[in-house]
Amino acid sequence: MARKTIFSNGEFYHIYNRGVDKRDIVLSSRDSERFLQGMIGFNTIEPIGSLYENSFNSLGSLASKSGLVNIVAYCLNPNHYHFLVEQLVDRGIEKFMHRLGTGYTKYFNLVSKRTGSLFQGPFKSIHIEDNEYLLHLSAYVNLNNRVHQLGRLASKLVRSSWQTYLDFSQKNIVTEQFSSGGEYQDFALEALESIVERRQEEKELASLLLEDLEA
Repeated sequence: MARKTIFSNGEFYHIYNRGVDKRDIVLSSRDSERFLQGMIGFNTIEPIGSLYENSFNSLGSLASKSGLVNIVAYCLNPNHYHFLVEQLVDRGIEKFMHRLGTGYTKYFNLVSKRTGSLFQGPFKSIHIEDNEYLLHLSAYVNLNNRVHQLGRLASKLVRSSWQTYLDFSQKNIVTEQFSSGGEYQDFALEALESIVERRQEEKELASLLLEDLEA
């Protein structure tokens, strides 16, 4: 099946996927860190081979090379992930996601003693066409674990770019539109509130429709 989204350099996209059969893709803090390690190590034009062959120290230098994508925001949850990325080179998103998905699946299957696919088919993608959508999507991605209202145990496995936004240590197309991390925090938390309310309304509507069908 041909991918509907056409990736263009300099454009921004929402990339996401979840575990096959809705299964967890992160079972421990080690898994979370390995996924983030792959985000750094595989985001380079020059192939690096297996991450097992590269030390954590070498990954710092790889991050400074020309990348395939610019990761604006991310959130890794126990059973799915979200990225807000900008494509930097031709087929950059496809190459990055293929390397990341393949590399992490090999790692996960090895430590979990399993075989087969880990993710639910090809990753999903949406083109971000305007700035308002971009800003609200950054809040949705950064705070995605709160959107899904994960429990305490699951939250310990979450990794996201939220703190870098609060620290104002990551300059990008989103943060440059705010004067401080506190200003972005106010914006993101307000956006989160409306997102959670909308999700609840959608659940209630779905429940009512189901009741109507069963009546």
